[in-house]
Amino acid sequence: MEYGYLEFNIEKLLAENNISKNKICKDLDIPRPNFNRYCKNKFQRIDANLICKLCSYFDCDINEIITYVPAKNNNK
Repeated sequence: MEYGYLEFNIEKLLAENNISKNKICKDLDIPRPNFNRYCKNKFQRIDANLICKLCSYFDCDINEIITYVPAKNNNK
């Protein structure tokens, strides 16, 4: 059974706020390779501390950072 997946909207937030990846990584002390995985939705686990940092940095709610995409064929 498929349950859907999570998508990060970081690239959109960066563009809307005219912030570079280098700047946010430096400001939040995040290793660039790790941050790139989140930007490209290639992550295995979600770091709750990173989510808190991003919410604080962008002054937004978690739903602006992460979107749940339901499975297309979810047979219950």
